[in-house]
Amino acid sequence: MGVKPLSPLDLALAAFLVLLLGILSWRMRLGLGKQLAISSLRTTVQLLFIGQVLRILFDHVNFPLIFAISMVMLMVAGREVVVRQHRRIRGVQGWLLGTGSMFVSSFAVAFFALWIIIDNEPWYTPQYAIPLLGMLLGNTMNGIALSMDRMTEALWQQRQVVEQRLLLGQTSKEAIHEIRQQAMRSGMIPIINAMAAAGLVSLPGMMTGQILGGSSPMDAVMYQILIMFLICAGTGFGVMTAISLTSRKLFDDRDRLCLEILEKK
Repeated sequence: MGVKPLSPLDLALAAFLVLLLGILSWRMRLGLGKQLAISSLRTTVQLLFIGQVLRILFDHVNFPLIFAISMVMLMVAGREVVVRQHRRIRGVQGWLLGTGSMFVSSFAVAFFALWIIIDNEPWYTPQYAIPLLGMLLGNTMNGIALSMDRMTEALWQQRQVVEQRLLLGQTSKEAIHEIRQQAMRSGMIPIINAMAAAGLVSLPGMMTGQILGGSSPMDAVMYQILIMFLICAGTGFGVMTAISLTSRKLFDDRDRLCLEILEKK
């Protein structure tokens, strides 16, 4: 049995709940009404668009097109990493740090999963490649954004302590060791919490989708375990790469702190 199709009326009823939330937000003066409206509109337009793109991809497997879509997803994710930071590195450098970290982690993990674990023919079959990469990028993006934000904000607040440590003879790595650790933990906490709660507190999205689509519950569970492990690895590698690159960028060749490259959002 396949998934029961949804009508525009069904989606309108769900949208009514968001509209009700927006009205309550306005009455309580939370200042979230505009953001809710924009996010809802973006969700609708973006998902309808990607649905049409995926329909074409599924009918005509084309590696250059799949790669191009993957690059667009990566660049948009890199932008989201930058805009979520309170104090970010000026110019295109901050975007490159986040984007490069996600490319190294998410694409490497996705390639490993598609080529070695799933082993489909061809390995870039869009039914597997695009959803898998999307889940990896989405979660890695959150982890990297949280860790980089924690890193730059902590360095800004503790800049005098860090500079004193540098004057006492510590290297840049030694002076910010605790800050680096806390930043990495911040980026990893969401996926660790998600893994700890999976099955008991929540049923993850992919597993739910497969069950609704008629797959065997155990098959859905096996795929969800695979996805959780891949997301954990991708997030961890991405966070470590991002923090390492950010740390180097915030110090010059003589181990002097260079916070002037940061700008406040």
